[in-house]
Amino acid sequence: MIKSVPARARRALPEARGAVKDRRLMTSHSFAAHGPLRGTIRVPGDKSISHRALMFAGLAVGQSRITGLLEGEDVLATAAAMRQLGASILRGADGKWTVHGAGVGSLLEPKTALDMGNSGTSARLLMGLIASHAITATFTGDASLSGRPMKRVIDPLMQMGASIEASPGGTLPLMLRGAQPAVPITYRLPVASAQVKSAVLLAGLNTPGITRVIEPVPTRDHTERMLTGFGARLEVGEEGGERIIAIHGEADLRPMDVTVPGDPSSAAFFMVAATLVPGSDLTIRNVGLNPTRAGLLHVLRQMGADITEVDARDVGGEPVADLKVRHAQLAGIDIDPAIAPSMIDEFPVLFVAAALASGTTRTTGLEELRVKESDRLAVMAAALKLAGARVEEHEDGLTIHGTGGDPLAGTPEGALVATRLDHRIAMSMAIAGLASRDGVRIDDTSPINTSFPTFMGLLAEAGQ
Repeated sequence: MIKSVPARARRALPEARGAVKDRRLMTSHSFAAHGPLRGTIRVPGDKSISHRALMFAGLAVGQSRITGLLEGEDVLATAAAMRQLGASILRGADGKWTVHGAGVGSLLEPKTALDMGNSGTSARLLMGLIASHAITATFTGDASLSGRPMKRVIDPLMQMGASIEASPGGTLPLMLRGAQPAVPITYRLPVASAQVKSAVLLAGLNTPGITRVIEPVPTRDHTERMLTGFGARLEVGEEGGERIIAIHGEADLRPMDVTVPGDPSSAAFFMVAATLVPGSDLTIRNVGLNPTRAGLLHVLRQMGADITEVDARDVGGEPVADLKVRHAQLAGIDIDPAIAPSMIDEFPVLFVAAALASGTTRTTGLEELRVKESDRLAVMAAALKLAGARVEEHEDGLTIHGTGGDPLAGTPEGALVATRLDHRIAMSMAIAGLASRDGVRIDDTSPINTSFPTFMGLLAEAGQ
């Protein structure tokens, strides 16, 4: 049972009460059709890998170096938290990061609340990391993150012995007291979630014995790949069609150098933009193509996109290639819900692509989108309708009737879209603006900095 945050905890950590307030200055911006996207761009480092590189290096004994780290607000929240837990983390003038880890089992108790900002990955993975250490930490976040569900992580961590006192509904702010020693468990994921899987595996690092996670549906496997590289003893098998990951506890992680590939979720916006804007011929360099993350690439190709992989290679244990994207007319399809875990963050921009396709695109099995930074099904349906798209919202997905390649036609003054503090809504509707007759105005572009601080500059560069 999840306990409520006691009054004494709130008094002891007054910053937790104010942390849920949004602290950004709203910045609106208009996006309109312009010339083709051409040339070569490079998107920032993968956000999922950047988070994990900082955490795992922070648990290793010795010095690790990270090249290509995404320097967005979400990842910087992870860096700040790992510093509080005892890791030394420095950014060099050359953009490379150096981490001296604290060691598994040797984390320090943070002196103030860990402010996760807007980052669900930071919150859930760090909860797992701390859960098997004999320290206490309070987690806070902004208004958006404080509305997101944490019970899916709280439940298995409490089974392992952690004590967690959460806000009503199992949300942030919450206080976590780690178990020492924690108890190894075998946990079957009730929902496909790489964050929950990773939280349990991270808790298992400092837990005597073997902790197992059972995945009925495979999710992104960056944690398994990278933990193995850092020296964790980890076994991955399959039984009855389910994936089973076992981690041996009381691990000693060794330092390693990490090169972070380009984020496929960031590349997605430019893949769709170059596909939709006539005359485009854009190369996106160094894009991570991990099979558990490449769902959008497969779906766009099914719809008729012209995307070629160039110079396929391996970078730090992750498959990488340059993507050459040319304008193409898309056709609507019924999207297999089984592919959702490999492109869950890319559905907002896929909805934009579907709005310009010929025919109808149907999506199902996307209930998870309702508990992201915003309710992405409802917010994208409303935004696309404002921009002139024909959209039907269902409980678990959207049905979108495409224009056949004609520009979206909203209101003459241009649609004003409410992003609801969601970076992917803002960027997706910016791409919709490029394919619209009257343009799209975004009420607040500041959330983009959480994951893709160079988005606006790259969009201008590609359109010149």
